[in-house]
Amino acid sequence: PSRCSFMTGWYPHVRGHRTMFHMLQPDEPMLLRDLKNAGYFVWWGGKNDVVPAQNGFSAYCDVKYMPTPNPQRPLMNNLHSSNEWRGPAEEDNFYSFYYGKIETPQGEPYAYDFDWAMIEGALDFIRHAPPDQPVCIYLPLNYPHPPFGVEDPWYSQIEREKLPARIPSPENWADFPSMLRGIFERQKLQSWSEDCWRELIATYYAQCARVDAQFGMVLEALKDTGMYADTAIFFFADHGEFAGNYGLVEKTQNTFQDCLTRVPLVIKPPQGNTIQPGIREALVELVDVRATIEEFTQLNPGYTHFGRSLLPLISGKSPEHRNAVFSEGGRLHGESHCMELESADNQVSTGLYWPRLSLQASEGPEHTKAVMCRTHAHKYVRRLYEKDELYDLVNDPQELCNQIDNPAYAGVLTKLKERLLTFYMETADVVRHEPDQR
Repeated sequence: PSRCSFMTGWYPHVRGHRTMFHMLQPDEPMLLRDLKNAGYFVWWGGKNDVVPAQNGFSAYCDVKYMPTPNPQRPLMNNLHSSNEWRGPAEEDNFYSFYYGKIETPQGEPYAYDFDWAMIEGALDFIRHAPPDQPVCIYLPLNYPHPPFGVEDPWYSQIEREKLPARIPSPENWADFPSMLRGIFERQKLQSWSEDCWRELIATYYAQCARVDAQFGMVLEALKDTGMYADTAIFFFADHGEFAGNYGLVEKTQNTFQDCLTRVPLVIKPPQGNTIQPGIREALVELVDVRATIEEFTQLNPGYTHFGRSLLPLISGKSPEHRNAVFSEGGRLHGESHCMELESADNQVSTGLYWPRLSLQASEGPEHTKAVMCRTHAHKYVRRLYEKDELYDLVNDPQELCNQIDNPAYAGVLTKLKERLLTFYMETADVVRHEPDQR
């Protein structure tokens, strides 16, 4: 859903892109295809999770990169491909996603896996990019992502004693969505010591450090080839990670803790744009990525979307961008086609993602619809079949005290409900720009 949103500027509810198996259809907009049709040479190296794989990728890019198989240098197996590292099913590491240090094969500079293959492919493309055509490089890497494993030097770079403390598990789960409690009970990590959690979190940070290093390699290649100054660069994640917060690992589709929804977004404009370097505290959304790219490239979308260009924020002309941001997920009761039954892990209790996917496949309230409205000071979550949530982010930034029943917040709640209603009124549908004959 996140990828569909930043490629279109649409929220999931606009066309129902609410699962991992409901991609952008051929009649729907898609940023890469629009850039390709506008004359860009589009090089795509990495994951999909945005368009139907059965249709191929030629409409969206000039190159969908995969490395040439080399028996002398095979790709390392993804940690998803085996279960040995998880230990016995009855022990508490089984659903933790924790692997730890990955050993680098002898003679290799790093653990040559899918992400490294994509980085090497991108570096080669940058060095041999077509000289007479603008290019777009799309690099959706796997890391940072569970399972939590990474090689040196990044594994050893993280100073464990400097890691921030975890957000604790709620003392009373009754005020929280049942999805969180269900995962908490099924992952069975309650006996983990803080030392164990610290190692898992450090490994996740090390995955981030590896991505930082890879990003730096791409930037250096752009500089070496003289492309850096004229290049617009966007560096961001599609979602966050629990990584021990609330006693959980992995993520959910219909809960909206900041550790899941507040992701990094770094933008370097091409030369010729007025910028004020620095960190912004303004509220922005990933749907704004498309609108910003459109302004950089003078791309006319030809349809209605809800992204807003970030250039006024980048240039320093405006300190604010949105008065609220939104996130949504989940399904209706009876929507079995939205349970992600295509994922094998929800069928057997030995599946790595079984704690979450088994709940998604149930007809309880766990995986049902919810939407978040967040301002600087408050977060409101409307749930279709469960208790709503309201958090005071100033006094409770860890979101541990649900104020939904507190009369002292009645005024705040009313304002956020009104804002949510306006959001749905503004974004409920889109009308084609091309009229039909009567």
